[in-house]
Amino acid sequence: MHIKKLIALFILSLSLVNCKEKSVQIIKPQIIPLPDAVELMDSFFSIDESTGITYDDNLKVSALFLKDFIESGSPIHLKEGNDIQFKLDDNLKPEGYVLTVSKEGITIKASTDQGAFYAVQTLRQLMPVSIENGTFSEDEINIQAVTVKDQPQFKYRGMHLDVARHMFSVDFIKKYIDALSMLKMNTFHWHLTDDQGWRIEIKKYPKLQEVSAYRDETLVGHYSDQPHQFDGKRYGGYYTQEEVKEIVQYAKARFVTVIPEIEMPGHAQAAIAAYPELGCTDEPVEVAKKWGVFEEIYCPNQKTFAFLEDVLDEVLELFPSKYIHVGGDEAPKTRWKNCVHCQGLIKKEGLKDEHHLQSYFITKMEAYLNSKGRQIIGWDEILEGGLAPNATVMSWRGTNGAVEAAKSGHNVVMTPTSHCYFDYYQSENEDAPLAIGGFLPLEKVYGFNPIPEELTTEESKYVLGAQGNIWTEYIPTEKHLEYMAFPRMLALSEVVWSKLKHKDYKDFVSRLENFHQRLDALDINYANHLYEIEGDLISDEGKSYYELKTLTEGKSIRYTLDGSEPTINSKVYESKIPITESSTIKAAVFNEEKQLGETFTQHINYHKAVGAKITIDKQPHKAYSGSGAEGLINGISGSDSRYGDKEWLGFWGEDILIEIDLGKEKIVNTIETRFHNGQGQWIYSPKEIKIILDEKEFDYVFWDIGDLLLKKEYEINTKTRYIKLVIPNYGTIPEGKQGAGNKAWTFIDEIIVN
Repeated sequence: MHIKKLIALFILSLSLVNCKEKSVQIIKPQIIPLPDAVELMDSFFSIDESTGITYDDNLKVSALFLKDFIESGSPIHLKEGNDIQFKLDDNLKPEGYVLTVSKEGITIKASTDQGAFYAVQTLRQLMPVSIENGTFSEDEINIQAVTVKDQPQFKYRGMHLDVARHMFSVDFIKKYIDALSMLKMNTFHWHLTDDQGWRIEIKKYPKLQEVSAYRDETLVGHYSDQPHQFDGKRYGGYYTQEEVKEIVQYAKARFVTVIPEIEMPGHAQAAIAAYPELGCTDEPVEVAKKWGVFEEIYCPNQKTFAFLEDVLDEVLELFPSKYIHVGGDEAPKTRWKNCVHCQGLIKKEGLKDEHHLQSYFITKMEAYLNSKGRQIIGWDEILEGGLAPNATVMSWRGTNGAVEAAKSGHNVVMTPTSHCYFDYYQSENEDAPLAIGGFLPLEKVYGFNPIPEELTTEESKYVLGAQGNIWTEYIPTEKHLEYMAFPRMLALSEVVWSKLKHKDYKDFVSRLENFHQRLDALDINYANHLYEIEGDLISDEGKSYYELKTLTEGKSIRYTLDGSEPTINSKVYESKIPITESSTIKAAVFNEEKQLGETFTQHINYHKAVGAKITIDKQPHKAYSGSGAEGLINGISGSDSRYGDKEWLGFWGEDILIEIDLGKEKIVNTIETRFHNGQGQWIYSPKEIKIILDEKEFDYVFWDIGDLLLKKEYEINTKTRYIKLVIPNYGTIPEGKQGAGNKAWTFIDEIIVN
């Protein structure tokens, strides 16, 4: 250590004892994602103008990143010297590291520059957050002495971004990549083409820039809103090849691999709008103005394959990634079924049907990319009709695709809608920004285990990791996108980096509350739901109670039962609240001075089935199991738009029988049911249901009216103890609809008995 520093510390020990004791106080690091092993020491190290840095040339990128971080964020400039050392250690895993901070200095050991870079990301979280935005003004940076030994759980740790529906600036893409790298994520999946826009310059096909990159107008509001309204404004743009190169190099310097996605054979309407000969009808179409799945699909002929090979040739020059994403999802087969060429090709190649034709298409494109030294990755629909020989599957429709692929020896990236779709709502607050639907709160993301339980230990080795997806139909601005991404991205970073045995949601919430300061300094518009309240109606020996809880420590919950807003003077919640009649509970989290977060409101409809016994002959899908069967008669209705919240139960392709035992005979005047009917998400209300009261049967027919919710009240007017509801699944989704050919989901909410 330099003489200047020794003298400074000696003077500090003599004249500022109390201050020194405070400065060396052991403070538990608040690091995200959670490291593998952390050992704290009762000392600290100070970085100041006398501090020197040295590094092995193999670790130069990470060392210079740290130097630039300190010098651009503080008045301090590092010199050459051994106070901060980057050392090569070939015994460590490629992305692993050992970070040691002692009173003598800082040492980072890694076998690769990437591992050392992740050590730097940990080290920056031990420093004051004001360094992040250049407002740190002191002449030294005090860092807690600690040893961190760390390495990732999964090799693929990714985030996705759709720029086809809405486009974002080059600077914002860089900011997004910065966030990924700070959280030790290593893959950026860039969704560049879709029905609503083509966003990458392809020089051989200028109409992709002139026509495909722009749509005449854009849908306003939600797709479910009828009639559809449009803004009347031309929208679009594209990234030039120079901009793409700039972004790829920027990501490379942060050890983030950029995987481009060029959709095929479906989601091709924008391309076909420019070059109609690529489709099956050779008729002109327009770039899509609204969301959803469209019939236009690449025709599997030589002209199309030549076009795609030319496109990929230019893409390969821009992206050095091992993988090229070819999409493969939501490819309607109507055009192929009515196409003379396609039907002739099916016969010529001895294919079974149009699904096998899609496999033929993807296999052909895989062979081309393999010949260029690359591999394909695609959404799990590429399994249909047989998986291309070397393909990696990105499993989004649950985990079944992942299980099938892994059991057949193919690599898998997990990204199921239930846990990884960050375009879903994350709060039950009705004031939340517009989203596509669904409900994916932070805790559910954090609780995700990328290894499906159906896989053996050997098969689980094919699971490379997981990825968060952000589709931007309803995300037009950068601030809105940040709100959807954060803090769920932080939760996912811990899912893919940290060992399962170390994870604890309550501890994560504590660290996240601290991390908010860093997000503030980075000007990231995160969603703050830490001060929200969760509530549950519980039954105990025939009596009903309402339970409130919040995860943040050192706060109190105050509530009212008369519908008035809670204040600092309202009653403090200390134990579960007895419920004997319909009530409206309002509650909020408070510190000693004021309310934190939004007011929680819950209306409880204390109907005749609340607290009764209920059974369902099928288990709800594990991704949408809500509060269990009891949640269907707990007096609480789910959200109108968030079909995945805890009050909704989801069943995939199954008929269900629900039985309710009221405990004794009661006069039942009406029974009310509510089903979600979000067909854009493959969710269909049943066509009919049957209600059985003791021996009496009542049949009710529904109509597919397209409403997002199908709510119906049935007049019963009879005395009964037992209620049965027979609910058939809608069946197979018809052609022309999103998810055509797949089983429909049934989502059911509160059954109200009056």
